[in-house]
Amino acid sequence: MHDKTRRTALAALAALALVWGYNWVVMKIATRYAPPVEFAALRLLLGACVLFAIMPVLRKPLRPQYPLAYVAIGVFQSGAFVALATWAVISAGAGKVSILSYTMPLWVAVLARPVLGERLHARHIIALTVAAAGIVLILGFWNARGSLFSDVIAIIAGVCWAIGVVLTKRLQMHAKPDVLSLTTWQMLFGGIVVGIAAIFVPSHATHWTWIYGGALAYNVFLASALAYVLWIFVLNHLPARDASIGTLANPIVGIIAAWLQLGEVPAVNESIGMALVIVALVVLALSPPQQQRIADDKQT
Repeated sequence: MHDKTRRTALAALAALALVWGYNWVVMKIATRYAPPVEFAALRLLLGACVLFAIMPVLRKPLRPQYPLAYVAIGVFQSGAFVALATWAVISAGAGKVSILSYTMPLWVAVLARPVLGERLHARHIIALTVAAAGIVLILGFWNARGSLFSDVIAIIAGVCWAIGVVLTKRLQMHAKPDVLSLTTWQMLFGGIVVGIAAIFVPSHATHWTWIYGGALAYNVFLASALAYVLWIFVLNHLPARDASIGTLANPIVGIIAAWLQLGEVPAVNESIGMALVIVALVVLALSPPQQQRIADDKQT
């Protein structure tokens, strides 16, 4: 790989960390004006529309190659994950939700054994143990706090994301779907499911303002369309391990942004817990490539 191409890919990875990391703050702001499920549906559906417009430019196939698989992936990886994560930031800190959602690779390691036949090695067990300790500290069961429910929802969001990743890897074991086509279609199917759910979930009316419009535009054009194009470029020009480790900056950016803009200062136990989860994710990211490939398909 040429040094210039590698530097460009690293710059794209840094831009992704800023866009996806800061989006946790943007999501928190958006939920002040719109119901979380409705916002999640609009984000996914409009984001898919933008990606559909990009696909012919990049000469990508518009027809879904594996529609049933794309539906299943979309329900978990886009629909459930985005809706639950957006719901969680209403009463929980944006930075904390980003960390709990990014436990996804840990759940992938657990699910990969029964679904894909991947073995749990000592490195995985260490990472899971450290992460479990971190999650317990973040949740702080010994304190009666109003955000405990939202914290659990954020973890479930990470589990749903992990299910979507495992389903994607299972598909890739038997076929070679185009990455952008897969991303676009699963986002559309996930958005449709969340949109249907939004019709039946009791909620208040959306308060359309310039701030909310800006938050929605950020999610549609930056966090969805631009970010996924950059992510595909990164995957094509960097080793999977480098890309995986680079995405660990996303929740860190989220924590810092939430602290600076929203005044969210984690408690001592939460800070220690977040640090332990990040350490666990680094340990997992440094696993040998043949065991780590499963955890490399990441989104926010």
